[in-house]
Amino acid sequence: MTTGGPAQSGAIAPSGRRLPPVATVAVASMALVLTGGIYLASYLPGRPALGPAVGLLAAAGVLLLANVVLLGRVQEFAWGQFFQVGRWVLLGYGVIAGMLEYVFVLDGTRGTPLVLMTLMLAVFAVDIPVLLAFSVARYQAADPTAEGTAPGRS
Repeated sequence: MTTGGPAQSGAIAPSGRRLPPVATVAVASMALVLTGGIYLASYLPGRPALGPAVGLLAAAGVLLLANVVLLGRVQEFAWGQFFQVGRWVLLGYGVIAGMLEYVFVLDGTRGTPLVLMTLMLAVFAVDIPVLLAFSVARYQAADPTAEGTAPGRS
């Protein structure tokens, strides 16, 4: 097992491109969302103090937005592969998030805790596809027709 090297986010990709730390930021965002979700779930069916959960959700949301901005600034990238992988992973994690939301509603979660859980599931359902799509596309050759912009469809 090796540590370090080009597989780390923010390192130089095999093609020589310097990429932002998208994977690292995505994992940090996911950790915050999971921590907030576990915190809220530990109080169910009671009413938790919402401050820590709101803070964790806000921090995770900021990190997710930062990831989108970082990705948007990448000039040469395999956007076709990114969107191909991202769409399918988003579909899968959207289904998973929907099933979890159904469980929360069925379990009787109501009000602000349900809203927070829903928002955390939304961040989770977007964060994982970004992480996986970036992890695949970073090792692919950049799209020659992209010219620094992300295509709407691949």
